[in-house]
Amino acid sequence: MEAASLAREGTFQDGKRTLAYLETGDEVGPLVLHNHGGPSSRLEANLFDVCAKAHGLRLVCVDRPGMGGSDPQPDRTFVSWANDLLALADSLGAQHFAVTGWSEGGPWALAAAAYLDPARLAHVSCIAGASYGTFGANWAATYQSSVDALGGRLALHFHPGFRLMYELLGLSATRFEASYLQALKTSIGVSDQEVLTDEQVCQSFLEASRECFRQGAQGLVADATMLYEAWPFDMTTVTRPVHFWQGTDDKLVPEAINRMVADKTPGAIWHSISRGGHFIALSHANEILAQVAGDLDGHGHG
Repeated sequence: MEAASLAREGTFQDGKRTLAYLETGDEVGPLVLHNHGGPSSRLEANLFDVCAKAHGLRLVCVDRPGMGGSDPQPDRTFVSWANDLLALADSLGAQHFAVTGWSEGGPWALAAAAYLDPARLAHVSCIAGASYGTFGANWAATYQSSVDALGGRLALHFHPGFRLMYELLGLSATRFEASYLQALKTSIGVSDQEVLTDEQVCQSFLEASRECFRQGAQGLVADATMLYEAWPFDMTTVTRPVHFWQGTDDKLVPEAINRMVADKTPGAIWHSISRGGHFIALSHANEILAQVAGDLDGHGHG
């Protein structure tokens, strides 16, 4: 992986709040708004720079409220974030744009599919999304990893414990990176471990995780809580095309979860990655961004 030497930092302000973002890829290409995972941040854009450039895409990753450099938003909702993405696209001069989301960012991409006008939103991809509140509060508990199942119980029934869980995660990511990385590697499969053998990928991933906690853990706590609670939008009514990308060997978000969401989403297009893990966003970035580029090309951009 090459370094993203020309990454461009930016902020968007609506008069009340500031959203921080990082822009990589082709600065004159069609716009892709990427929703980072958790714990992660706008710096996740660096991981996609080479593939975004190869497909002529302008990839912008935004810190969600309270994470990285974005201001907190105590009353945030799924629809308010979809509107933030639309406002950002407007500020960047994009009439048509794509939205992608990886892991904890996946549900925010699905919210864009539910709330935004398909005439503007040319493509949506949910990559190994943490779709835990799609059909009710933590409906996916049976299928989750043990850590996420515990997180769901705490988020819904003992929020002080949930906050502590993420505060400890933040301490590990910011102060004990070697331990943080080792814990991650023990929880993922072989294909994901292979992705992390690339030292530059590893360092970029760690930097993005560390930046998530710049303001503490509360932004991530609020973000994750909303994923476990019952979502306010109904995927069974989303008829526009929505691409679901899923590794069959994902240990962090097992395939069964997103398979069920896709099966009940009328516009779903299912992409199964045989023997792929949670890090298909990186191992299969070329394939994913080729699909994004093709859909944007069909709409035109500007």
